[in-house]
Amino acid sequence: MQSTVTPQYTKLAALLEHSGLFTESQIAELLEGHQQSGRSITDVVVDQGLAREDQFLEALAKAMAIPFVRLSDAAIEPTVLEKLSTKAIFQYNVIPVALEERTLRVATHDPFVPGLIDALRMASGMRVRLALSPASDIAKAATKFYGVGADTLERMIQDDRIELAPEDASKKDLGEVDQEASVVKFVNQIIWEAYQDRATDIHMEPMEMSLRIRYRIDGVLHQTPVPAHLKRFQASIISRIKVMANMDIAEKRLPQDGRISLKIRGEDIDVRVSTMPTVYGESVSLRLLMRHSGLTGLDKLGLEPEDEKVLKKLITKPHGILLVTGPTGSGKSTSLYAWLHTINSIDKRIITIEEPIEYEMAGINQIQVRSEIGLSFAMGLRHILRQDPDVIMVGEVRDRETAEIAIRAALTGHLVFSTLHTNDAAGAVTRLVDMGIEPFLVASSVEGLIAQRLVRQLCKTCRRPKELDHDFLQSVGFPMERLSDGAIYEAVGCETCRNTGFTGRTGIYEIIPITDRIRPLIVARAGATEVRNMALKHGMRPLRHDGWTKVLRGVTTVEEVLRVSEDNEDLAET
Repeated sequence: MQSTVTPQYTKLAALLEHSGLFTESQIAELLEGHQQSGRSITDVVVDQGLAREDQFLEALAKAMAIPFVRLSDAAIEPTVLEKLSTKAIFQYNVIPVALEERTLRVATHDPFVPGLIDALRMASGMRVRLALSPASDIAKAATKFYGVGADTLERMIQDDRIELAPEDASKKDLGEVDQEASVVKFVNQIIWEAYQDRATDIHMEPMEMSLRIRYRIDGVLHQTPVPAHLKRFQASIISRIKVMANMDIAEKRLPQDGRISLKIRGEDIDVRVSTMPTVYGESVSLRLLMRHSGLTGLDKLGLEPEDEKVLKKLITKPHGILLVTGPTGSGKSTSLYAWLHTINSIDKRIITIEEPIEYEMAGINQIQVRSEIGLSFAMGLRHILRQDPDVIMVGEVRDRETAEIAIRAALTGHLVFSTLHTNDAAGAVTRLVDMGIEPFLVASSVEGLIAQRLVRQLCKTCRRPKELDHDFLQSVGFPMERLSDGAIYEAVGCETCRNTGFTGRTGIYEIIPITDRIRPLIVARAGATEVRNMALKHGMRPLRHDGWTKVLRGVTTVEEVLRVSEDNEDLAET
């Protein structure tokens, strides 16, 4: 049966023809797809691969003689945003962009929604004129100006429900079921937004008059916009997260830990949840762990070729301890998994003990520390030795007992990987001695020490060469003689990187193989400075040296290297 041709379709066909992007047959296919699916013409165009969304909307705007707006570049006055309710914004996927005399200019990605202008006129009480903008731009602007989950919160406020405090559970009426669904949706939106932004952590922090939500993206905290009345639903939101993490929702006076398993776009995600009582309510932290995102090889860690060669030699030794050092969040676990991934083979028995297991690896036996039942690092490691392992990975050497067992394992023919919290590689030696380990045992068992930090990588789409400030570069110890090796760039910010100027992170490293020149120093209880100086004499490249190399390659900025590395690191090679 032939589809009915309406005046609206005749007009749409004329506009598509006038856009100059499509042939006659393509226009017929687009109209048929639009009519049969009921989806917007913009979505149909993009799905059929005939044009990019921004390209199509720009051409369509010219054909319709209305503006095309990129909202990332638009400065919208707060008084303009107030002209439409949050409900209308999210219901019609529009955003008010300007007030032109007594007419409200509203951006949409689908100007052919039946009755759109009339609905917006009723909602605003003003004359309405349309502009075109990509759907993604509108969604980002709505989140920026109204906050994450603003539409859900608006419905909750309009319903005027009682908050779902646990003590009120017996007083619920049927209407509160709707609010429960809204709270569930709001929490899901917060986690989804964090996932979209590549966040590793979500922090919900109660303030006196507000509930602040911050995401940690590429190691740096960013405050996310939230609706103004979010504080009102603080108890409901925190209770929902506790339910998801199998925590006690009635206990608000003590810290609690829990775990949530999620699947987003087919990707398994573990969320570690921690609550902490504060003056204005419970602070909640969620750490997002993508189970397979940490499974990478050495080539993805950001090692320089010479460092990668040294590290490959260390991780293929038949026995000994290899320690990676650095503060929390410096990528130590990712490095350990990369080493295991590199050497994992059918002829090696690899066992790990971790707290928690951050990434699951095929072909490797992984053990979760459970302190509440006595399964500590030391106890687990002691039993691992009876399992005939070739390689052992210990999540962290925290105490003397764990260190002693790890050293015994290394001295009896096992290869042991682990982490230590020290500021530099050489500091790991003194840290082990301070734990009570005899220096001769440290010298005999430790084969290599690695220190690392993570620096944010510049967005390649928007980075630009930076005007050099020679006085500043000299003051921070930058090797001026190397300026001819490359260019120094700075962060700008664009749509690709969500206006941060950076996308992703990479590592900077210093590696100290424990050689016959360094072992006598360890036995003689030499300090970290002496060990470091000896390593420098024989080719060790300090963290900042590696950082400057990445600056000159346009990977990161001078400021990033300074942010993550110590002020007193000198680069003198003696």
